[in-house]
Amino acid sequence: MDKIFLNELKVETVIGIWEWERKIRQTVIIDLEMSADIAKAAATDKVEDTLNYKSVAKRVQAFVADSSFQLVETLAERIAEIIRKEFDVEWVKVRVNKVGAIRGSRDVGIVIERGTWSD
Repeated sequence: MDKIFLNELKVETVIGIWEWERKIRQTVIIDLEMSADIAKAAATDKVEDTLNYKSVAKRVQAFVADSSFQLVETLAERIAEIIRKEFDVEWVKVRVNKVGAIRGSRDVGIVIERGTWSD
């Protein structure tokens, strides 16, 4: 199995547990790795034969921008669900980075993997 990745997708959203966080939009950075069989696309050179990462990016951006979660854990889980269900992806790795959430740290976040990876 092959992987398609998308790194540093930046989206402004409402995320956080504190009252002040619920009133502002903050930047989250999302990295995705998704299982895909790219053999057919490599042979045909046609985008319809592969996982279209532009479509994935647009869907994730729209979802995250419209969301309002308290935890990055919940946000990551929902992103994984969308990718697996809507794009028929067996395995996905989602990294959500909440920039500047902890003073003295560049970023904090979570990494989750959902589904089954097969070689």
